[in-house]
Amino acid sequence: MTSRPTSQPTAEHPGRWRAALHARPVLLIAFAFAVMADPVSSVAYAIEAALRALHGDLDLLLPTMGLVVGLIALVIVNYHQLVARYPQGGGAAAAAGDAFGEAAAFVPIGALIVDFVLTIAISSAAGASAIIAYLPAAAPWRIPLALVLTALVAGLTWFGHLGRAVFALMTLVFIAVTVAVLWGGLTAPVHPSGTITHSAGHWAPIAVAVAFPVAMALATGVEAPSSAIAQLGQLDDAGRRRFGRVTLWLTLLLVGGITMGLTAEAVHLRIGIPAPDSTQIADLAHAAASGPLYALFQLLTALLLLSAASSSFAAGPGLLKALARHHRADGGDAGILPALWGRTNKHHTPYWGVVLFLAVSALVIVAAGGDDQRLVLFYAVSVFMAFLAGLIAMARFSLRDRQFGHAIVNLVGAVAVAFVLVVNLSRGEPIASLAAAVIIAGVLYRMWVKAGRPRGIRDVAAEAESGQ
Repeated sequence: MTSRPTSQPTAEHPGRWRAALHARPVLLIAFAFAVMADPVSSVAYAIEAALRALHGDLDLLLPTMGLVVGLIALVIVNYHQLVARYPQGGGAAAAAGDAFGEAAAFVPIGALIVDFVLTIAISSAAGASAIIAYLPAAAPWRIPLALVLTALVAGLTWFGHLGRAVFALMTLVFIAVTVAVLWGGLTAPVHPSGTITHSAGHWAPIAVAVAFPVAMALATGVEAPSSAIAQLGQLDDAGRRRFGRVTLWLTLLLVGGITMGLTAEAVHLRIGIPAPDSTQIADLAHAAASGPLYALFQLLTALLLLSAASSSFAAGPGLLKALARHHRADGGDAGILPALWGRTNKHHTPYWGVVLFLAVSALVIVAAGGDDQRLVLFYAVSVFMAFLAGLIAMARFSLRDRQFGHAIVNLVGAVAVAFVLVVNLSRGEPIASLAAAVIIAGVLYRMWVKAGRPRGIRDVAAEAESGQ
């Protein structure tokens, strides 16, 4: 495996680069909003997860979600630095491998693989929940419906994953319709629904501190720009760095704004923990919008969630492909996994990887009973393992470079991320996510040693995104 070469304009292709320059605003919108599909879709279950952790205490929901958005901002400040250091992509894997040696990259790689599986599972389950909320008669078929949605997305990926522009359009339309729902909620009558309490089970500050880590599933996808910039081969390092940073801050602005808007409206309209055949966000939309707008909101929620699943169906098998044994352009050999994981069909889809992620995600959905709220507990663990690895690596770089202001930001971010991990792991079951990530990292490490410790492991996340 080799580092991805820097893309620079060349005299041989002046027209290509002029076209790329003129198309940059469109490219930025397509890239940013496509990458944003995952965190934007997370509002479908993250706010409800926080309310459940608060035992239905709506009065504490707004400060809880405010803390969630604040921590996302802290992570983004750190990833702003990481993107500057790695404009060719790679994210936490590149940073950890660079800071602590190639072997350290396996920790975030293992976490990413688990994260991709859980993204597919929770997005499909939440998509089924969105459909059931509109069609309650389908409630007995929750698990089969979630499995059918998962298989449908996998099937579409088999024939080439949906284009970046489609993801971007889906995200933009969802945001627009959400704004319409929020606007309607300003004048909607208040009719309390669901389970609402006035006791979160702990002293208020403790209750918020215990509840907000569950809702940190909202942070999933925040790392995506740091790896996805590897897709932008038509840009030089400065261009990729700029795109990555702009996308990070747009994510904070839009995801944070939508989250706090929906949370404030849920508190205002008194939308509590929903009935088993509904979701909090569906109850909110139903109270704030009627008829066609409510139906459109539910449809777009389901489609955006499936878009997030589709992106992981592309990224997960792509990562396995980058790890598979293959011949480099210089004639050398690279990779540690069996070559079959790198085989692709005529649509360039690594089909065995798609089959594997489909099978594992289906098992996870069945084990969770198709309940996206149960899966939320596992979700924040894997992605926060990657965050922690990246932030600790960045702290080491900052201290080495004597940038003590940056080091303080990195260390504060690492402590906050570690707190989220510890609280979520203390709930018991989410330890399975940690164990799965560690086992995958350990297996990959042993295969790497057996293969002769080939160089370039830290670059596999960038290679997977770039398609090289």
